[in-house]
Amino acid sequence: MIVVHHLNNSRSQRILWLLEELGLEYEIRKYQRDPKTMLAPPELRAIHPLGKSPVITDGDSTVAESGAIIEYLLERYGNGRLIPAAGTPDKLRFTYFLHYAEGSAMSPLLMKLVFDRVESSPMPFFVKPIARGIAQKVKGTYIMPQIAQHLAYLEAELAKAKWFAGDVFTAADVQLSFMLEAAASRGGLGEKHPKLMAFLDRIHARPAYVRALERGGKYDFVK
Repeated sequence: MIVVHHLNNSRSQRILWLLEELGLEYEIRKYQRDPKTMLAPPELRAIHPLGKSPVITDGDSTVAESGAIIEYLLERYGNGRLIPAAGTPDKLRFTYFLHYAEGSAMSPLLMKLVFDRVESSPMPFFVKPIARGIAQKVKGTYIMPQIAQHLAYLEAELAKAKWFAGDVFTAADVQLSFMLEAAASRGGLGEKHPKLMAFLDRIHARPAYVRALERGGKYDFVK
């Protein structure tokens, strides 16, 4: 039995979605973030030494990292579903976006989250103006322009085809979902990006996505 070690409001939501798209049976073990630090609880380290989510167990196998989990599930259980045929241009795009989502696109969003917390965290009154000034400067001169660049790039990519790896929905779209949901929540994704917003509407309407939300529980990135 596949077990998803599921952390609330995390990338593991897209693994639940993938499993629903594939029609696989699975079990969920739920973990809650620390309300102050927003970090995963130490219990996750019993599953994987880094204590991160997502991570799945499948018999004697433990697999961490979203991209690795997606590749594992497609290879073992996909039977050719949700992945383009080998050797095709769409397969190359699939592989690229599967790795781009975490390798490039998420970095500035994570940096924004960190510097947002610097601005809002309690600190001595004489330090607060300096810390906030630095945070705002870094966000304004580097982080937000980087996010805008990625969103413009992805918007242009969806002008080429309905989905990121071509005209057929694939697991690359699953992988990119969290980054785009995070950007819509806190990274400036909005009306200026109609194709990306339409993409989010399409994935949120998929029956498998809805089932994954019902099983996974509260997920703040979908309103």
